[in-house]
Amino acid sequence: MRTPPENVILIGMPGAGKSTVGVLLARALGLDFTDTDLLIQRREGMSLQDLVDTRGHQALRHIEAEVLRQVSLRGHVIATGGSAVYSEAAMTALRTTGVIVHLHVDLPVIRARVTDFDTRGIARAAGQSIEDLYREREALYHQHADVGVDVSTTDQAGAVKAVIAALQKINALPAGSGIMPRS
Repeated sequence: MRTPPENVILIGMPGAGKSTVGVLLARALGLDFTDTDLLIQRREGMSLQDLVDTRGHQALRHIEAEVLRQVSLRGHVIATGGSAVYSEAAMTALRTTGVIVHLHVDLPVIRARVTDFDTRGIARAAGQSIEDLYREREALYHQHADVGVDVSTTDQAGAVKAVIAALQKINALPAGSGIMPRS
């Protein structure tokens, strides 16, 4: 039997709800919550958009990968930045203590939610459209996820329930979550 994960790691596009759903999921599971975008901003002393503007999108991806490789948390729901999946080393490091959950949201929903695409601090190539970024990243999310949960048409509470059900289905509820696995 596989050892229960200590963390739940959320991956997905900007606008997928990693941070907002993550807070509610942590509360439901009795875990702490960490947003790695905030760790990056704290470490660098500037916003993600300022990082992209001053150092470029590749620098943001590099810094994100460093931060993710150094994360040493237990008993957390961890919301990663949308570009976390570009670093194989970072994803491998996260996987050592947690189950990776892809919050999938259909492109039209992402378009409607992300109205600040050009100022949000998204690590993307100059001129790269949201559609191109979506296609590029979705393949990586599928590659790295232990489980995918489509939250395109549900509210935040429904997303939390769907993630918990998906974790139960693969027997991957975090240790100490207080939720009983399905028998």
